[in-house]
Amino acid sequence: MRAPGKPAFLLIVLALLVLALPACRRTPGEAQVRAAIASIAQAAEAGSAGDVAAPLSEDFDGNAGQLDRRGLTGMVRLLALRGEHVGVTMGPVSIEPRGERMVASFTVTLTSGGKLLPDQLGIYQVESAWRKEDGEWRCYTASWKHSL
Repeated sequence: MRAPGKPAFLLIVLALLVLALPACRRTPGEAQVRAAIASIAQAAEAGSAGDVAAPLSEDFDGNAGQLDRRGLTGMVRLLALRGEHVGVTMGPVSIEPRGERMVASFTVTLTSGGKLLPDQLGIYQVESAWRKEDGEWRCYTASWKHSL
């Protein structure tokens, strides 16, 4: 097999650069926030309260005082202790940089095979705000409303 000539090699490199451009569109901070949101969803499904709390700031505020970090982890622990499984299906996440902070918006669908929280299952529209703390992006506030 013959090695590609110089024009073919340049064409391959150019094609790879063009394919890589969409990946460069996102900043490392956006990628970290997306990864943190995905980790929270996975931890919630697994019933891991500590992992749900890890990307949250100590002063996390949910729905204007309805749920703080401790309350959220307590709810996840209670569900796990009762053997309840909560399914979490994420919709697309859109992230908007706002100065040194970021706002992430997405839909999430909560499902369950159990009976503990039937009123709270369904589709939610979520908006979360993130700031950098000690080099890590942390969610410091979130609001959500039941869509259906």
